[in-house]
Amino acid sequence: MLEGLYSAAAGMAAQQQHMDAVANDLANVDTTGYKSLRTGFRDLLYTQAGKAAGARVDVGAGAGATQLGRSLQQGALQTTGRMLDAAISGQGFFQVRTAAGTTALTRDGNFHLDRNGRLVTSGGARVQPAITVPAGTSEDQVSIASDGTVSAAGKQVGRLRLVTVRSPEGLAAAGNNLFTATAASGPLRAATATNLQQGYLEGSNVDMADAMVGMMDAQRGFEMASKAIQMQDEMAGIANGVKA
Repeated sequence: MLEGLYSAAAGMAAQQQHMDAVANDLANVDTTGYKSLRTGFRDLLYTQAGKAAGARVDVGAGAGATQLGRSLQQGALQTTGRMLDAAISGQGFFQVRTAAGTTALTRDGNFHLDRNGRLVTSGGARVQPAITVPAGTSEDQVSIASDGTVSAAGKQVGRLRLVTVRSPEGLAAAGNNLFTATAASGPLRAATATNLQQGYLEGSNVDMADAMVGMMDAQRGFEMASKAIQMQDEMAGIANGVKA
C-alpha cells in the first residue's frame, strides 16, 4: 500500500521539476542567446514484489526527472543596428571573465564599453582576451569583422576569439546567461566554421508553442499523480474499515 503512495509522490516531484524547467524557459523567452533546458524522466529503483508474487515480478518506486543539458539549436538572429552587438552564426561561445575572476562562456553578444574602455557583456563580465578601445572612442567608431577582429576608428584593437567544448550539453549554468566548462563538457578549444555578424543579436531558442504544450503535459501528469495519492488514501481507509 505504501509503495503506491511513494510512487505517486515521486511522480508529482518529477512533474514539478519539469514544470520548473519549462517555467524557466518561458521566463527567458526574450533573453539574448538563451538556450532552453532539456528534461527527461527515468525509472527509480525496482525491488522484488515478494515471494507470493513470484520471482520475476518487480515493483517500481516511480519516476524521477533528470536534466539532460540544454538545447543548442541556433536562435533567430535579430537586427539591432548597434555597433557593439555581435551574434554568433554557428557553434561557439564568447569567453569572458566574471567579477569573481572565473572564466565563463556566453552566447550573449550584447557588449558595452566600461568606464576604462574595456569591452564587457551586459552583465559586466570582461571579454577574454581583453579588448580595450582608446579613450574618447564612441560606439559608432567600433567595428567587428566576421572573424572577430575588433577595430576602433579604423585601428585594430583586438579580436573576439570564439571557443567551444567537446560536449556543449555538459556545460554548467553559472547564472546571468553564463556557462562554465565541466569534466562532462571537456576543456575549452578554439571554435571553427563560425563567424560573427555585427549589428545583430541571437534570440532565445525557446519555442513558445512547445513550451506551453510541455507545461500542460506536466500539469496533467502532476494532477494524475495527485489523484493516485487520493486513491491510495481511500483504499487505505477501506482496508482499515474492513480490519475493524
